[in-house]
Amino acid sequence: MKIRKRILGISGSTRVNSSNHKLLHAIATIFTDQIELSIFDGIEKIPHFNPDIKDAHIDNQVTIFRELISQADGVIICTPEYAHGIPGTLKNAIDWTVGSGEFSGKPTLLITASTEGTSGHQALLEVLKVIEAKNIDQLQLLVQYIRSKINQDGEIIDKDTLSAITRLGQQLIVTIDEANEE
Repeated sequence: MKIRKRILGISGSTRVNSSNHKLLHAIATIFTDQIELSIFDGIEKIPHFNPDIKDAHIDNQVTIFRELISQADGVIICTPEYAHGIPGTLKNAIDWTVGSGEFSGKPTLLITASTEGTSGHQALLEVLKVIEAKNIDQLQLLVQYIRSKINQDGEIIDKDTLSAITRLGQQLIVTIDEANEE
């Protein structure tokens, strides 16, 4: 019996009924036998990043976020683009990991699911490269016009999107296995 991979899902959207939350749930359904997906709920509760705050004095939400990343076998970030950039709450949360290194060597899949998304996707891809997310060049996908590709029930209805996500999900699992062998 194969052990399911522990995956932390992080949505860059704070909207209750966002396409990005739906997409994370769809991924959990597609890979139900291979992954155990926990979605971080509370990105908007993480305080503003301040490099002057030392680890002994950081907010509990930051500690929880860092621990969840550390304990996960891999991470899936699914985010919209806001004003041609990275959503502020997501960038803020990631900034809290720069000095502590939770993403360094962590297999991470980036999905930008938005209307356009090109600028935000490229910006977040660069951030993830800088913090050394493992295999990020191969584990990334831009899904434009997401609302036409996922239905109200959270099912991926676009065949090309479903195929790309299935392929990348499998690649994430392979990357996790390879990281565990190192």
